[in-house]
Amino acid sequence: MYNILICDDDRDIVAALKIYLSGQGYGLFEAYTGREAIDIVEKNDIHLILMDIMMPEMDGISATSKLREEYNIPIILLTAKSEDTDKVLGLNVGADDYVTKPFNPVEVMARVRSQLRRYTLLGGMEKKPDHYVIGGIDLDDAGKTVTVDGEPVSLTPTEFAILRLLMQNPGKVFSSGAIYAHVSGGYALSAESSIAVHIRHIREKIEITPSEPRYIKVVWGQGYKIEGDVK
Repeated sequence: MYNILICDDDRDIVAALKIYLSGQGYGLFEAYTGREAIDIVEKNDIHLILMDIMMPEMDGISATSKLREEYNIPIILLTAKSEDTDKVLGLNVGADDYVTKPFNPVEVMARVRSQLRRYTLLGGMEKKPDHYVIGGIDLDDAGKTVTVDGEPVSLTPTEFAILRLLMQNPGKVFSSGAIYAHVSGGYALSAESSIAVHIRHIREKIEITPSEPRYIKVVWGQGYKIEGDVK
């Protein structure tokens, strides 16, 4: 049996989704803030999350970003039609899909089944590993250490979080806003310049020639990605 977590600060929406899903044999959990959702995931075996974007205490995008540090659970965002920018940001920080309010029950069920099928077929029902190697970069998340070509590199916590995000998703492009949301849990108008500074510092520490990087590449107008042989 699959366990599904429904997270929305609107209790009527939670109740409606429970009605849609209750006849399908799923185990159902409910939360009303992003922090509650994270707490439930840490204490229970959850296989899919339906996550509202706009919530108190911790919004859905920040919660998604935080969960992606540890879990590969499918996350479907619950969005309003006016939240197009947030949909894109949510997908960039690791959400898998979204459904728009007001819900069509048939669409909700189809998206839930699709994500659970993908999750099962791809063997995603495991936590992400603690160790990542791309090219000469070796990142040990459990020990919070990084080496490059066997030599230890000292990164700040923010630099480490950015590098870990990129190494967890080789080849995937993250916008400055998505990276900022991941490492800080929020938004900032200065996200682009702030992340650019952090990327420059990381390159100075891991690249032989920072001005001609082997690993962290800019995709102009879109963001940053990491390239290299994944081991």
